[in-house]
Amino acid sequence: MRLPISLAQQSGIITTDSDFKFPVILTAKIVDLSTDEVIHENIGVDLHGVEISNPYYPFRTNIDKPGNYLLIVNGGPQNGAAFSVLERDQVLLPKVGDTLPKFDTPTFDDARGVDPICTRLPKPCPFHELTLTEALQLKKPVAYLVGTPAHCSTGTCTPALNQLIGVARTVGDRATFVHAEVYSDKAATVVAPAVKAFAMTFEPTLFIVDANSKIIDRLDAVFDAQEISEALMRAGVATS
Repeated sequence: MRLPISLAQQSGIITTDSDFKFPVILTAKIVDLSTDEVIHENIGVDLHGVEISNPYYPFRTNIDKPGNYLLIVNGGPQNGAAFSVLERDQVLLPKVGDTLPKFDTPTFDDARGVDPICTRLPKPCPFHELTLTEALQLKKPVAYLVGTPAHCSTGTCTPALNQLIGVARTVGDRATFVHAEVYSDKAATVVAPAVKAFAMTFEPTLFIVDANSKIIDRLDAVFDAQEISEALMRAGVATS
């Protein structure tokens, strides 16, 4: 389980525009709210994202029991960050270990009713040459991003896409990269078919799959080039 967190003050999320000195490493514990039992402690994670203005810490852990939990950072507020773990079959979004479903995403040649097919400025990203279906049929690893730079609810879609573009330049044709927008219209009033197809309720999300279309990792909310590269390596791609 991946649990990315950002640091915040009363004024909001702390970014690289501030003079705040971000810890290089954070440690935390996880508490089961139903029993107040500490189920994991001293989980450590390195600082990520200093190059995308929104530094973060992507904690990873394993939790087998569905329920409600707290992630409490050592030295941070004791009320922590609450999160829930559901039974696997209750999560509709494709999960790690699943086969990523095929879907005909909009392309430069066929927008499939989505306009614009990419809201990145000043020009669209290069990940609209193939549909997701076509990419999966190539039988090599795929990175599939769903997010909207122009209308992102988290403010992390543009940096995520730009980081992905940088990784793609390094990887070349050893993997295929596909991007789909969240909305079908310029006003962002109509949810795009790509979002509905995967029952998505948040953005951005990056699916990393291997040559057999198995989801090796899913990066949600915020991620950087390092996490993308590491996930692609686990999918069988040499990234350097």
